[in-house]
Parts: sequence; C-alpha cells; structure tokens
Amino acid sequence: MKYNFRQNAVLECPSLDNGDSYTQSEFLSRLAHECRYDRLLLPTYQTGEVVYVHASAYVYFIQPAEAHDLNFKLHFLLQLRWTDARLAYTLYSPERTKIIGENDLRQRIWVPHLYMSNEQSSSLMGTDSKDVLISIAPDGEVLFSRRMQAVLYCWMNLQKFPFDEQKCSMNLESWKYNASILRLMWEKNNPVRLSSELHLTEYSLLDYWTNESVVRGDIVNMRLGGRSGNYSALKFTFKLGREVGYYLMDYFIPSMMIVAMSWVTFWLQADASAPRITLGTSTMLSFITLASSQAKTLPKVSYIKASEIWFLGCIGFIFSALVEFAFVNTIWRRKKVVNLKKVNSKYILKSTLTPRLARKELQKELRESSPQLSKSRSCSSLQQETSSDPAGPGYNNYLTVHSFPSAMNLPTITTQSYDDLIASGGRQHRPGTDGSEGSDEPPKHHTWTQMTPQEIATWIDKRSRVMFPILFVFFNIIYWTFVYCL
Repeated sequence: MKYNFRQNAVLECPSLDNGDSYTQSEFLSRLAHECRYDRLLLPTYQTGEVVYVHASAYVYFIQPAEAHDLNFKLHFLLQLRWTDARLAYTLYSPERTKIIGENDLRQRIWVPHLYMSNEQSSSLMGTDSKDVLISIAPDGEVLFSRRMQAVLYCWMNLQKFPFDEQKCSMNLESWKYNASILRLMWEKNNPVRLSSELHLTEYSLLDYWTNESVVRGDIVNMRLGGRSGNYSALKFTFKLGREVGYYLMDYFIPSMMIVAMSWVTFWLQADASAPRITLGTSTMLSFITLASSQAKTLPKVSYIKASEIWFLGCIGFIFSALVEFAFVNTIWRRKKVVNLKKVNSKYILKSTLTPRLARKELQKELRESSPQLSKSRSCSSLQQETSSDPAGPGYNNYLTVHSFPSAMNLPTITTQSYDDLIASGGRQHRPGTDGSEGSDEPPKHHTWTQMTPQEIATWIDKRSRVMFPILFVFFNIIYWTFVYCL
C-alpha cells in the first residue's frame, strides 16, 4: 500500500518533456512543481555543499541626514546571484534562453534571506508593484534584483566638526544559514557602482570600498536570534567629507567679524562707559546667538568638538575686551599720580594691579637711596601730632632737623610734606660747614617718571589695539592647523 502511494505521487508529477512547447508560466509551474522542488530547502541540500551567493549593488542616491540624526538615506539596486541545480532546464527546453519573472516567480523558488544589520527602515521601491526581478538561466543560475530604499544608521565622530570626515556603511548579513552552509561574496569585478548623476549637497564622496567578513553569533548576545555559529557578512563602506563652505560663510567669517567689532572699544575713551558697555555686551550676545543656531543641528555628545573650541576662543576674546574696559575704567577714575621706575609694561601693570605693593617697594627704594628720608620718618612724636589732620595720611607733615654752623648756635627746623619727599625722589640737601665738618657721601640718584591714571588707561588701550589682533591671528593659526593638518 505504501509503495502504491509513492508510485501514484510520481505519476502525478507533471512531465518536463518537450518543454519548448509550453509557455513560460506553464513550464515554470512544471519545473518548480512541489513534487520535484521544495523552496524551503537549500539548492545543495542533497550534496551538503556550501551555497555561494555573489552580491553587487548599483547606488542611485545617497542623502546624509542632519548630524543629530546619525543616519543616511540610500537608494540602490541590490543583485544576488547563485546557482540552483534543481532549476536547470537545458535538457528539457534547449531553445529557451531565460526565464524572467517578478514577485510571483520569487514566491516559487528558494531565495537567500539577507538583512541589513544597521538598518533603521527599508522598503522595496515601486509604484504599481514592487521592483523585483528574477531571471533563471538554462544552467540553473539565478539572478535576483530588487530596488530598495533604506535609512541606515551611521555612528559619526564629530570631534572635528564641521571639518570632519565620516565613514558610513551598509552591512548585509545572512539571517538563517551560517557560514558553513551559505557564504556571501562580492562580485569580483565592480561589485559596487555609483550613478553618474549622483550628487551630494553637504558632503563630497571621497572614497568607497567593499569587504567580506564573518559575524559570530551566540546565545548570550542575541545578535542573530540566539543562534550560535559564524555567519557570513558583506559591507559596503563609503567615506564622506563635509563641505565647509556653508559653515565658513554662515558661522566662521561672521564670528571673526563679531570678534573684531569688540575691539572698537579700544578706540573709545576709557570713561565712555555707556558706548563701551553697549558695544561689548551686544557683540557677546550676537555671537552667542550665532553659535546657538549652529549648535542646534548637532547631537548632544560628551566630547568637545572643533566648533566648540572655536566658540570658546572667540567668546574668550570678546569677554577679554569687556574685562579690559573694566580695568582701564577703574584706573581712569583714580586720583593719585603713579610713580614709575621705568615706563614699560612690567612696571605699569604692576603699579596698577597692585598699587599698595608698588608703593611700598617705591618707599623702600627711596629709604635705601636717601637716608634723609629715614631721618624724617624717625620723628614719631611730631607724626603723632600731625596725624590728627582729617585730610588723611597723604597730607601729614614731617619734620626734618638740620644742624647749621656753630656761629648761629641755633637749630633750624624746616617742614616738608612726606609726599613731596617721595615725589622728589627723597633727595635732601644738607648745607655744608666752613670745613670743620665733612660732608656725607652723596646719595644715589634714581630717575622716576610720573604718569597720571588717565595716561595709563590710554596707554593700555593703545597696547590692546595691537595685542588683541595679534593674539587672535595666532589663535587662528593654531586652530586651522589643527583642523586641517592633525
């Protein structure tokens, strides 16, 4: 009974003889009849050999998305080629050159299941029907073509944004069969071709390449549905370079102009508080607004980007111009004349930043170079009496006692302001005698220069007019060397 059932099943299998007399649909229905063809089994299930699937792609369109999306859109034609000996029909239909079909033919034969591991979304392209095309050669070689659009993840490194170069890829992997059963391979000649009409807006295509690899799956990471083993994979990688023309015109050049505008305050008088504050704060707010509009298109990453280094540098120059104004305005409003040993940056900044320390050092040098000043300060009793003057210590009088010739036999007491002593460099003259008394060794003379606070403020502004542009040019040299050479 069992034998008769098998015999009946064989008899019911449609014949392939005289295959040229059948239409393509009739011949295909006989060739792929379930009695002789199982679409769920590999083409080599009887021999146990590896099925080699060769792939190629034709790229129509690449559209990198905004940087904060970390993906790109791809329109391409994917072709897979393999040999299925069960579909060879040379002996049955020698006049038939090729069997061509679309999605209905795909439903009748075995097709490898591939997936894109970095896929965000994908779909087959087509208007009335999906763009799927399958052709079967007489020797059983199958060519499966489909037009697809896919949005793929691209993990970008934005440390050098907007002078960055990104590498994005399309990863094809075998879903069901491991590498010991099914092997994916790129075609040897031109596996990936690009359309001649391919144009990118924000990027330029620098290079592209393909490679083959093996992905290991295990139960722990669930990468391949918990199946263990090595699975064949293909990767198509293209290198994109960001076009910086937009960012130069929209961000970098305007920011340079804003920084330069903040230096206009150096040509205004130090006591012109209203215009200098208005100009400084307006340039600060303008630059922050410019930078924030550009930063909205970027993902929130933890590392610092090249655009942020530029932001910090420019904001530092604008803020320094505001600090410089506060500094010179404070100096301008001082009343005391400043005594300088030399007119240079060291002594001017020292006397303005630490006026008390500079005054103490000046007094020390005067005492060392003028002993008469030390004697005048020794009259502590007179100092106590005159210190009650409400005008303050700057107007106290000190007494200096000099001895005159014995013929006079009277001491002469002269008064002199202590500030006058300092202003005159502590130089006191002792009248000589007829020779009965020897004269002391003349003190060392120092040349001191006086500058008013207004002169110092103007001096600092003039130096700032030169130093700020020089430092900004130096910052630009370092920055552009970093983004283009490192």
